[in-house]
Amino acid sequence: HMASIMEQVAAAKAVVPAISPQEAAQLQAKGALIVDVRDAPELQASGKVKGALHVSRGMLEFKADPKSPYHDQAFDPAKTVILYCASGGRSALSGKALKDLGFKDVRNLGAFKDWAESGQAVEKV
Repeated sequence: HMASIMEQVAAAKAVVPAISPQEAAQLQAKGALIVDVRDAPELQASGKVKGALHVSRGMLEFKADPKSPYHDQAFDPAKTVILYCASGGRSALSGKALKDLGFKDVRNLGAFKDWAESGQAVEKV
């Protein structure tokens, strides 16, 4: 049985805990990394979480894996990583990918609009 994309998202959400915008902001203040996995045009249209790192879904594993030639030092498997996208699907899949790479504490902030509507800080790109 091949899992549909929505089944894959559901399975990923089961292993990557959801987190509220308030909790995410508190963890960010303590040094957690927030990652926006949307595509560049989406960020240009809406802005992003203030202080978030933008890595599109397609590049995530390359940037996150310490053994990759594209590794970004911001990704530390020992640190909390919080992901979000437009609806929470890509961020769930991204979180599972990070867990598969050995990241211990990965959370899913879900939808960018929930962050923006909760009054948390947004920055233009």
